[in-house]
Amino acid sequence: MSVREIPLFPLPLVLFPGTPLPLHVFEPRYQRMLADCLAADRTFGIIYRPEGVPERALPAGTVGCMARVTSVDSLPDGRSNILVSGDERFRLVGFADSPHPYHMARVEPYEDERESTGPLVPVAARVRGLFERVARAARVITEESADIPPVSENPSLLSFAIASVVDLDADARQQLLASRSPMARLRTIEALLDGAVATLEERAAVHQRARGNGHGPVEGA
Repeated sequence: MSVREIPLFPLPLVLFPGTPLPLHVFEPRYQRMLADCLAADRTFGIIYRPEGVPERALPAGTVGCMARVTSVDSLPDGRSNILVSGDERFRLVGFADSPHPYHMARVEPYEDERESTGPLVPVAARVRGLFERVARAARVITEESADIPPVSENPSLLSFAIASVVDLDADARQQLLASRSPMARLRTIEALLDGAVATLEERAAVHQRARGNGHGPVEGA
């Protein structure tokens, strides 16, 4: 596998391929990294750093995701609000010596194992259906009017798309990012949604009934 050097941004969060992520860049070293990336190919690596772990103590083999800058809102004091989109995954080989104030790292490609697409299609359809039910119920409970966020039609990326918008802790997100099996990822998300959908739909029904109290027709009128 080919090893290359990339700018690296260790963060206490996980970026998935094919998903957007807003970031606030405020440290001077990462302001410099952003400027250098914008002057080059607009990409840098994001890697999950658990709380309490020093940045350069991240072990070789940790899986990260390339981030492509899609928009930048520069603030007067040098800080920036940016939006990135997840690209391909990589595996950390090690940190590189660099004159830059930010981290440079040696990384290698990290790809899925070969799996037949056929068996993924019906599982992806079930997962997509569960997600739509969960999202509809959640919107009733929170009284949101926004549309359900679109998810990828690609079965290999569907689990990443859903994981980016549901309630998962960072360690679970990292495990999903590091999975090289699209089927295993779909099964993980399927189990998560399946375990939540009945409760959410029941809560949504109760919420709708509660909202209707006092607004129906008056008996005997």
